[in-house]
Amino acid sequence: MAASGLSVILLYSIANSNLGPVVGCYRRQVIVQAGASAFGLIGAMIISSIDYHFMAKMWKIYVPAALLLVMLTFFIGVQVDETIDDKAWLKLPLGLTLQPSELMKIAFILSFALHLAKVAEEISRPVNVLMLCLHAAVPMLLVRLQGDDGTLCVFAFIFIAMIFAAGISWRYVVGGIAAAALALPVIWRYALSEDQRSRFLSVYFTEYSDPLGNGYQQRLSRISIGSGQAFGKGLLQDEYWYVPKVHNDFIFSFIGQALGFVGALLVVALLAAICIKMWRTSLTAADRLGSSICTGVFAMIFFQVLLNIGMCVSVLPVIGITLPFFSAGGTSVAITYIGVGLVLSVYNHSRKTLFYQ
Repeated sequence: MAASGLSVILLYSIANSNLGPVVGCYRRQVIVQAGASAFGLIGAMIISSIDYHFMAKMWKIYVPAALLLVMLTFFIGVQVDETIDDKAWLKLPLGLTLQPSELMKIAFILSFALHLAKVAEEISRPVNVLMLCLHAAVPMLLVRLQGDDGTLCVFAFIFIAMIFAAGISWRYVVGGIAAAALALPVIWRYALSEDQRSRFLSVYFTEYSDPLGNGYQQRLSRISIGSGQAFGKGLLQDEYWYVPKVHNDFIFSFIGQALGFVGALLVVALLAAICIKMWRTSLTAADRLGSSICTGVFAMIFFQVLLNIGMCVSVLPVIGITLPFFSAGGTSVAITYIGVGLVLSVYNHSRKTLFYQ
């Protein structure tokens, strides 16, 4: 709630400053953000009261629904911004949009946690490992076909974190690392586009040789963060440093500018506290299913925070990932809260076990 409240204030500051008309952040987006946060909070409270075992067993309903919505984007998908090539959104009434891949994250976490719970102690059998990999490959392939590589990375990290926490044999971990290392040259040459390769190169090698190219946005982001100095310029000001997508993927650059180094650290500490609480809940869950659900939600939020802040400070390439709770985006905010609700469900339905420990 603290993160969402601060998010609304930050977006209101952007919308009512010199940046609003330039980056396309208006008061309507502030209202959508507040509404999505409120809707997500209510949804989290409702989900927290439902037994997570029941929700996991209902996978035959929500998994096909999530997959169907994602596949619809290939036929009737729309772009939410002319600068984004991905048609990964569906139109809703009242001018709203829905990003089905966000829904698929929750569907994947629940169904994959159930899958892990069923194989349990036999997780390292080759046939089980193969089926788990195929389970993860389906949503990952769909978002790859959408062209949403940021979401693809999040799905990959959720898969790795959940299967690792479930206790898969180290020989598969070592084998996976070795296979990834061997595949890197092939991925670099054939899987990545020229634009994607240049984004990596601009971070580590060629930023200053092409200051107006792919490194332009990150250079402005660093200047914006630095301009806030120790305590920031303050909120609700008229003039701020311009950064493209400052209300969305680069919201952290505005946090650094408005709240300064101290404020940025407090935001990081707040997000870290949320992630740590989720991780602790996974360790005290009543069973493997609950632990896997918490691990999946933790991985989803933690990796998005890591990627987003990493690209804002030019440690990682720009990949198009929102900062959980803070970035403008109704679907993203609501789904993050749904994930929180799942963790709360595990916590609430594990409290009896915790009491007797």
